[in-house]
Amino acid sequence: MSGDKKHKIETEIIHAGYHPDPVAHSVSPPIYQTSTFAFESAEQGAALFAGKEKGFIYTRLGNPTIMALEEALTALEKGYGALATATGMAAVSTIYLTFLEKDAHLIGTAALYGPSRTIIETEFVRFGVSADFLDTSDTAEIKKRIKKNTRLLFIESPANPTMAITDLRACAEIARENNLLLVVDNTFASPVLQNPLELGADVVMHSLTKFINGHSDVVGGVIISRTEELHKRLQKVLRMHGGTMDPHQAWLVLRGLRTLHLRVERAQENAQKIAAWLEAHPRVAWVNYPGLKSHPQHELMTKQMKGPGSMISFGLKGGYESGLKLINSVRLCTLAVSLGGIETLIQHPASMTHASVPRKEKEEAGITDDLIRLSVGCENADDLIADLEQALAQS
Repeated sequence: MSGDKKHKIETEIIHAGYHPDPVAHSVSPPIYQTSTFAFESAEQGAALFAGKEKGFIYTRLGNPTIMALEEALTALEKGYGALATATGMAAVSTIYLTFLEKDAHLIGTAALYGPSRTIIETEFVRFGVSADFLDTSDTAEIKKRIKKNTRLLFIESPANPTMAITDLRACAEIARENNLLLVVDNTFASPVLQNPLELGADVVMHSLTKFINGHSDVVGGVIISRTEELHKRLQKVLRMHGGTMDPHQAWLVLRGLRTLHLRVERAQENAQKIAAWLEAHPRVAWVNYPGLKSHPQHELMTKQMKGPGSMISFGLKGGYESGLKLINSVRLCTLAVSLGGIETLIQHPASMTHASVPRKEKEEAGITDDLIRLSVGCENADDLIADLEQALAQS
């Protein structure tokens, strides 16, 4: 983008990270599908390795296509710098490896994305790392759980699948008072609806697989840091452990990113209509959607976010069996995991993703037998309601 003029997010989404192709003047960023880059001379190679000259050496260390995506996401999240990763979990692992030393302690949202929690409990535990996962919407409880060895406060807000909202400003204050780093998984909101770094977070991450790519055809992750120091620490670990994004993967995500605001706005509009309809349905016991006034953190959402998003969870009066019947009866909604695509996805966590998870852990994460999760897409809202109506009639 030309100059230093501040643009609205809709403009940034389309133009941020774009540099005119100096060779063919391509409007679309080129895909630099290469593992390595040629040096003009041995002296230039030495200068690049020494960091005295800017340029590219090897794609694990940097690539123009990947850099374009990183620059765009840095602008959207208003950070110092971004690091694109092969998957969302590569981003999570890089964060943990960077900031959790031996015997460190982490406090995280109870409903944190499953593998983000599991990797601590099954892998990092080998190095003495421990964690408390709790309802982080209760900031008083966060304060009680802080220990001398606590290093990270890892928040997911809105949380999956409960849609609970955590007060990020309050968490940032707690982190500062206790010399902790605040990391926020902003996947559910996307930069269109929430900017955690502006609310006091130190690091924000996304699964690019979800809303930012938005087409259910690629996986990826990103880490955006507030400061140069944090960025460089994360960059060093990512480069050594090799969770780097592929150039073609980066190009696909960048292409999806350019319509992010349009997709988020349409899906959110649909979700608001569907949530209100579900709340009034006689077979539905409850609805969790931050855009409804009945949501316990609705007021906080209006202060912290620019909109409630397009994720809904709801419960059926018939419990587990009704949930199973519902998901097996939908015709338009797609029965699948993941979220944030242009198509509407539906799942019943108790019988699918969390079928083997102990009941106590499910309850801690807010996953009840009757819970249905809906990732609302960009179809016609009335068509989606009609599909849910016929499926509910069979549940």
